[in-house]
Amino acid sequence: MRRGIAATALVASLALAATACGGSDSGDNKADGPVTITWWDTSNATNEAPTYKALVKQFEAANKGIKVKYVNVPFDQAQNKFDTAAGSKGAPDVLRSEVGWTPAFAKKGYFLPLDGTEALADQSKFQPNLIEQAKYDGKTYGVPLVTDTLALVYNKALFEKAGITEAPKTWDELKADAAKIKTKAKVDGYWGSTQAYYAQTFLYGEGTDTVDAAAKKVTVNSDAAKKAYGTWLSMFSGKGLHKADTTADAYAHIQDAFVNGKVAAIIQGPWEITNFYKGSAFSDKSNLGIATVPAGSSGKAGAPTGGHNLSVYAGSDSAHQKAALKFVNFMTSAKTQTQIALKNSTLPTRDDAYTAEVKADPGIAGYQTVLPAAQPRPALPEYSSLWGPLDTELPKIAGGKESLDKGLGNAELAIAKLVPDFSK
Repeated sequence: MRRGIAATALVASLALAATACGGSDSGDNKADGPVTITWWDTSNATNEAPTYKALVKQFEAANKGIKVKYVNVPFDQAQNKFDTAAGSKGAPDVLRSEVGWTPAFAKKGYFLPLDGTEALADQSKFQPNLIEQAKYDGKTYGVPLVTDTLALVYNKALFEKAGITEAPKTWDELKADAAKIKTKAKVDGYWGSTQAYYAQTFLYGEGTDTVDAAAKKVTVNSDAAKKAYGTWLSMFSGKGLHKADTTADAYAHIQDAFVNGKVAAIIQGPWEITNFYKGSAFSDKSNLGIATVPAGSSGKAGAPTGGHNLSVYAGSDSAHQKAALKFVNFMTSAKTQTQIALKNSTLPTRDDAYTAEVKADPGIAGYQTVLPAAQPRPALPEYSSLWGPLDTELPKIAGGKESLDKGLGNAELAIAKLVPDFSK
């Protein structure tokens, strides 16, 4: 998942420009030569991409008639770049599509339905909720490659130093723990994010969301949402609670503080597991604690289901689509997902990839325990875009530049424009 939140390493712009104008490269293939398909991979260029590049070579070795042009596209640019490329018939044959993009691109006709194709030959092996999240209007437009959710990650040693033996189960418990950690360990106990995706956990804790898709109603400014965001705001002030960071580098600041033992707990996803282990606080991997995000006043706890599907461009010709389907099947197989998990510490989407060796990674094992609390997103093409207005308003609220009521009111107006058939 990433949702435009992680700092992504730079890639060669020339390589991207070359592929953006002709994804299937049909002009490069001789009639009797191999088919060359283009894959836009949106994974982290430093920590994850090397694994995918190696897998591409394995696929080519096993499929002599297919070549794969691999391009790593920064996650925070990929959605717009694909949208532009697909609109001009020049998109890549395969896209690593964030789960929220899948229904939006399917609605536009950019993705090929995969039901009954080689890509979905193992459909029954995947976690059912992830297959459902790859659907739009009754058809499946992506094969789940990796999944994720958010969890409370914490430094066990700092918690133990404060006499805390288990992870907090509510936000009030986390506040109390943060104060103890500040007193005993002399560091902040918790540092929260102002980004909308992370604040989503507070909405789920009050049994609500930004919209009620079934009722076609914008609910971001409802009483339940106001209570949720009120709790979110309260986590930036108090003993042991780090003040809000509203700078452009906030994500990196929070992450760096956590991995180096300068803050005891944050909310984070499994895409950072490998980076956790690089920090001084987690040279001993067993020091990393992973728990379900704290519950709200409703007693509910949950976080968004994230992750990435592999989708096939509907605008490619039949030869490229056939090759792309074979490639997707290979990349999402149990064997390949196991290799990805072992190398990248990401979460597989099929149960048969959670081998004993994979679960020996404490990060993967820990996040697997919180997956049952993950909340699937509604099959609403506009859903991922709804966090945009909140990403504008929440930093202002947390930074004291506008009130909670004004900020949520502004967000409500902006979201209503994105889903004009919804009531307020």
